[in-house]
Amino acid sequence: MRLVQRKRESERPLETVSNSLGAVTGSVSQSTLVKAGLVAGALAALTAGSAAISSIRRRMEGSDS
Repeated sequence: MRLVQRKRESERPLETVSNSLGAVTGSVSQSTLVKAGLVAGALAALTAGSAAISSIRRRMEGSDS
């Protein structure tokens, strides 16, 4: 009987990305995938932050009236 080997929280996204892009990653290293994931995550965070700031500004403009 084999015990289930649990992944650390930091290993789960890497495994998911590796599994999802398995067919595409012929010559792409794991470090390149990690860098691409970090860039995509940073872009998503900047977009969300920008949307939040815009929302706050709209609320403040609406309450001034």
